[in-house]
Parts: sequence; C-alpha cells; structure tokens
Amino acid sequence: MDSSIKENILIDKIIEQALLEDIGTGDITTESIIPYDLKTKGIIKTKEEGVITGLKIANLVFKKLDSEIIFEKKIKDGAKVARDKVLAEISGPARTILKGERVALNFLQRMSGIATITSKFCQQVKDLPVRIVDTRKTTPGLRILEKYAVRIGGGYNHRFGLYDAVLIKDNHIVIAGGIKSAVNSIRKQISHMVKIEVEVENLSQLQEALEMKVDIIMLDNMDLNTMKRAVKTVKGKALIEASGGVTLEKVRKIAQTGVDLISIGTLTHSVKSLDIGMEILK
Repeated sequence: MDSSIKENILIDKIIEQALLEDIGTGDITTESIIPYDLKTKGIIKTKEEGVITGLKIANLVFKKLDSEIIFEKKIKDGAKVARDKVLAEISGPARTILKGERVALNFLQRMSGIATITSKFCQQVKDLPVRIVDTRKTTPGLRILEKYAVRIGGGYNHRFGLYDAVLIKDNHIVIAGGIKSAVNSIRKQISHMVKIEVEVENLSQLQEALEMKVDIIMLDNMDLNTMKRAVKTVKGKALIEASGGVTLEKVRKIAQTGVDLISIGTLTHSVKSLDIGMEILK
C-alpha cells in the first residue's frame, strides 16, 4: 500500500475517534438550541503569535461531519502569524460548525504549538550545520500529526516507531551484555540497508560503538565538555546525535560542539498549544 494512502487512512481514523470521543451520541446543547436548517459563518483566528499548522486537519474534521461545510484557508501551513490573524473562514450548517469546533481547534492548537516551539529551536541554530529532530515522546495516537508539525516548524523526524530504524538503547545494552553483543545480534537479523544507531552514556561506550562501526551514535545526557571530546574522537566516522535535557537556552551551545543532530523530546511531550479560537459571525 502506498505510504500516502496509509497516512490518509490513519488520519481519518484519528479524526473519527476524536469526534466520537467528544460528540458521543450527540451534542445535547447545540441540538436543543440551534434549528436543524440554520446556516452560519465563522472565522478561526489566533489569540497569540506563532507558526500555524493543521488547517487541513481542521477542515477534515468539519467535512467528516458534513460535506456541505465550506472551509476557506486564508494562510498556508508554516506561516508565522501575529495575534488576531484570521486563519480560515467557515460556513455551512450551524449545528455542524458548533459540533466540530472543539475537535478542530484541539488539533490546530496542538499542531501549531509544536510547529512554533520547533521553529524557535531551529532559529537558535540556523547558521550551524546541525538538524533539530524529534523523538517518540509523542501523544499516543497522534504521532503522525505531531511529527508533521515538527517538519512544518523546520525540524526533522527521527524514527516514526520501533519498526523503521534500529536504536540500541541503554536497556538493550544491559540485557544483551554490552554494545558489541547487541550490535552483533542486530546485524544477524536486519538488512544491510538498515542503519544502526547506538546510545552511549560515556566515552568508554563511545569507543566501543566506534569499534563496531555503527552508523549513528547518540550522546545521552553528556555535558558540553564530554560532548566536545566525543565529537573529536568520532572524527566523522559516524553521525553524532546529542540527546537529553535540551532547552532553548542550551541548544546553541550543544550545536557548537559539532554534533550533527540534536533530538528534543520537548518538541512534542511538553508543548504548549497555541491559543486559537473560533468566532461566529452573525
């Protein structure tokens, strides 16, 4: 199956589940107040500045409820906007608009929040040869949307799941009895086309990973001085990823050590949703 088809099916299920969770057997407030045949118009706009992402998802939410809804985007995903910026105009059955409002905004606010914080991290290192990447620390069920938001914010995606890349972490190493044993076991099982990444916590483990000629080495929670020594030791023999405790205040100093990648869980696991609202125009 084509990957884009898979993505569309997954996104459709995400939206369907979110609507089922919110509406359940019906919107008792809206259905008690709003006439069945009433039409209305509304606008979606920002209440603070940020990088907007998720308008397509918001549109799909309303269209899932009623194909008659007209959703007109006023900007494109990735646009950095100020407060009170109109992002979209929506018109159609009033009941549908009110039923879909919260779910559509939830997606739009969270995805825009992720894109906004990702953009801030990327701006800190924009003149340096390093990539800001995400992690698997995503909201269960929303990974495809959250990783998309990271890309729109200027970042890059790490592996999507356990199925698409090898990352030998500390617990794998403990159970396997060491990096050498873990890497040898992996190489017996996987295709030669699959890259191998190993997480290391010190320079001794780094040396062991280099001896095994792995493709990527993750420096886990290393201080800046140790990180600099690690980069000097590797000398281009593998890509180097820095991870653990990365903040906006520290990211530039980490990038200046010479690492190739900086992975940041904060992009998705601790993000503040962007404040976005909908207003009905009567």
